Amino acid sequence: MFVISTRNFPPEIGGIQSLMGGLSLSLLKHGPVKVFAEKTSEDNNFDKNNGIDVTRVSGFKIFRKYRKANLIREFSLKNSVRAFFFDHWKSIEKIDDKILRNTTSFCLIHSKEINHIQGSFTNKRMLKALNKAKFVISNSEFTKRLAIKNGLSENKIQIIHPGCNYPIKTDIKSIDKAKDLYRNCFPKIITVARLDKRKSHQNILMTIKNLKPRFPNIKYISIGDGEEMQNLENLKNELGLGNEVLLLKDTTELLKVALLEQADLFLMPSVIYKKSVEGFGISFIEAAAYGTGSIGGIAGGASDAIQDGTSGYLCDGKDLNSIYETIIKFYDNDNYKYLGKNAFTFSKNFHWDKIIKKYIRLI
Repeated sequence: MFVISTRNFPPEIGGIQSLMGGLSLSLLKHGPVKVFAEKTSEDNNFDKNNGIDVTRVSGFKIFRKYRKANLIREFSLKNSVRAFFFDHWKSIEKIDDKILRNTTSFCLIHSKEINHIQGSFTNKRMLKALNKAKFVISNSEFTKRLAIKNGLSENKIQIIHPGCNYPIKTDIKSIDKAKDLYRNCFPKIITVARLDKRKSHQNILMTIKNLKPRFPNIKYISIGDGEEMQNLENLKNELGLGNEVLLLKDTTELLKVALLEQADLFLMPSVIYKKSVEGFGISFIEAAAYGTGSIGGIAGGASDAIQDGTSGYLCDGKDLNSIYETIIKFYDNDNYKYLGKNAFTFSKNFHWDKIIKKYIRLI
């Protein structure tokens, strides 16, 4: 029996949600899986149809981690647990040390969640919690270095990249819709990400404006919502990009993958914003699974998800000139075709069937 405790789980949308959902389904091929997750809206249908035994924990946020820890303890006393998995140091923080002592345990780390100055109160809490796990799983080399910098022993850390179940098949309706949205435009550029300062959407829009003289038929589609939506809508109008830029607040999964397949560049030049930094970037791999190359930011762990110069490029997301010149390089001499083919080949390394074996070997 594999036991997973997570604050982030489908049907909620997000990178960690996708990671924990994919991890759960992949573990199911190696034995029964029990998930303890947060109660969310519309989770009944998901839990009924995915084949995983999920217990949803509700109530006030401050009490949920205690309730979940008690439920896990009770479950562990009645069942033989092969391994524990935790999505966040706060998920393992209140777990009884006794139930972890003789069982393999993993706690996953992501850059934003561990970016606390060494010696601070939160940093001390984090290190105490992470030291409960037998293995701390970093999503990238960058995240591992950040964890060591913030006081975690290197000996505890293993790098296992997030897995990806793409490509998945879409339907004719979604394909036709994607073609209609892009029409005969070129280049076709896409971003799938939450709209926050770290993702540099505002710099993308300004770069699209600068690229328009060179590419009169350029089209940029952003999929995602967040606190920057209104600011980006305002900027789009100020720049006169009504035809060139489409900001989709949300979409279906099938339309999302159809748009990824139709695009020829996935653009997400992330930056470090306050404590927030891109730890890996599974969206780069999802795009690559459809033969779409990427441009990411030099800040953070995108270098683990993009082979610079082979499956895409890295640029300085704070520098408009850097973004502009990198996009020009991406398309010069039809480079995007070569980069897309290499990206597709590279994406095969991240299939969940391969990633999950790394966990099983550690167990």
